[in-house]
Amino acid sequence: MEKIVAILIAAHLIGDFFLQPKKMVRNKRLPLMLMLHGLIHAGTAYLLLQLWNCWEVPLSVFAIHSIIDFIKQRYGTENLVTFITDQTAHLCSMVLVAMLLSLGSQTITFSGIGYQQIIGFAGFIATVRGAGFFIALITKEMTSTNNLKLDGLQNGGALIGQLERGLIFLLLLTGQPESIGFLIAAKSILRFEESKKLKLAEYILIGTLLSFLAAISISSLTMWAMLL
Repeated sequence: MEKIVAILIAAHLIGDFFLQPKKMVRNKRLPLMLMLHGLIHAGTAYLLLQLWNCWEVPLSVFAIHSIIDFIKQRYGTENLVTFITDQTAHLCSMVLVAMLLSLGSQTITFSGIGYQQIIGFAGFIATVRGAGFFIALITKEMTSTNNLKLDGLQNGGALIGQLERGLIFLLLLTGQPESIGFLIAAKSILRFEESKKLKLAEYILIGTLLSFLAAISISSLTMWAMLL
């Protein structure tokens, strides 16, 4: 059952952070957009799980995911607590779907193709993009609270974060964790001038440490799941 749970979680991560464009995020309050998002998740779970005769899985994923998103859109606000609560609810729901599926067969296992590739891709998406939403919500609160004015390219910081987390994922996947130290040193050199301003230096340090911590944690979890 562990592989079933891993595949369902992978499908959720791909559906939320790879197959959900910004337009869909902005318009998810619209019933049709909400249903379309739910259908994308259901279809992704069905395709990746590869249990072609098991219609209960996509139906359950569609219903549960749509209900959670409806509650979030109706009562939630865009902040860190809402994001964590929403993602926790979705991940727990994938475990619930796997448990319900196992009730019909005690020996059900993942027998499809490409398990490691699916988990690896989902882990990469979660590391690069998923973690970015979490970090952005924290840093957004920091900038508004401390009245920080950040100069630079539009979305430049977010892109840098995605690139560094992607590199960390690849370095860990290829068995070169020691190279992460060089990545930290290189970023420190490039940010040297900005580090002379206390508030900005603290902001950059917190953002960088969060990004590295998230990348290392999700990458390690991904590699563990790939070996199930």
